[in-house]
Amino acid sequence: MGNRVVVGVDGSSSSLAAVGEAAEEARRRRAELHVVHAVGLPARPAYSPPDPAPLHRLVDEAAQHARSVAPEVAVTESVVAGTAMAVLTAESEVADLLVVGPRGTGAFIGMLLGSTAASLTAHSHCPVLVAREEPAGTGPIVLAVDGSPAGEEAVAFAFAEAALRDAEILAVHAWLPDHVAPGTGAEGAERLLARALAGHGERYPDVTVRHEVLSGETRETLIRASRSAQLMVVGARGRGGFTGMLLGSVSQALLHHAHCPVAVVRGTA
Repeated sequence: MGNRVVVGVDGSSSSLAAVGEAAEEARRRRAELHVVHAVGLPARPAYSPPDPAPLHRLVDEAAQHARSVAPEVAVTESVVAGTAMAVLTAESEVADLLVVGPRGTGAFIGMLLGSTAASLTAHSHCPVLVAREEPAGTGPIVLAVDGSPAGEEAVAFAFAEAALRDAEILAVHAWLPDHVAPGTGAEGAERLLARALAGHGERYPDVTVRHEVLSGETRETLIRASRSAQLMVVGARGRGGFTGMLLGSVSQALLHHAHCPVAVVRGTA
C-alpha cells in the first residue's frame, strides 16, 4: 500500500460527510487523500459523452472541503470512467483505506444498498469505512469479535485505528444462550475474546481494551453497541454469532442503522 486514503464522491450530502471522514483519516495516518468520482459510460456509442466540466467541478469542490477539514493533507482528485463498483475496487488496490457514504446519487446510487454493499466489502483490497452524515461520537471503537481466522484482520485494524485516534477499544462478542453447544456459555465466549485479542496488547501497550460478552441477536446487539461508539469495526465474514455478517440481513441492518461509522475489514483467511 502507498499510505493513501481514497474517498468516492457523487455530490450528495452523504458523500460530503465521507469526504470529511476521509480527510480526518488521512490526517491521522499522515497519508495522501485521493478524491474520485465514477462516471458511467454512455449506453449507446452514438450518444454524446456528458459535459465533463460539472463533474470536475463536483470533485474539485469535494477536494476543497477535504482541505478545509485537514489543511495539512495532500489532496488529489480524478474523474474516472466506469461503474462505481469497478472504479472503487480498482482504487482499493493502491489504498490503505476506502471511504464511502451510506447512500448516494448518480454513479454511486445504491452503492451501499443491497448486493453492491456485499460486493464492495467482498472485493475491496483494503478496509472499507462507511461514513455517517451525523457527527461521530467520542466513545470507544467497538470491535465485533467472532473468533474466526478471517476476523483477525479486523482485530488488527481496530488496534491500529485506536492508536491513531487515542481511543479505547470495546471488544464485544454476541451469543444466543439457546444456540450454543451443551457445556459452553459466557465463560467460553470470554475465552474466545481473550484468544482473539491475544498479542495485540503487547504491540499497542497504550491502547485500553475492555471485553464484553453480550447476550442477544447479533444485529440488535451491534446496533445498540454502536450508540456510544465513534467507530465500529467488523470483519467481512465470520462464523457463529456473526455468520454471514455482511451477506444479507445483518449487513443491511448494520449499514443502515448503526449510529456511528462502520469499518469493514476483509480478511485473507
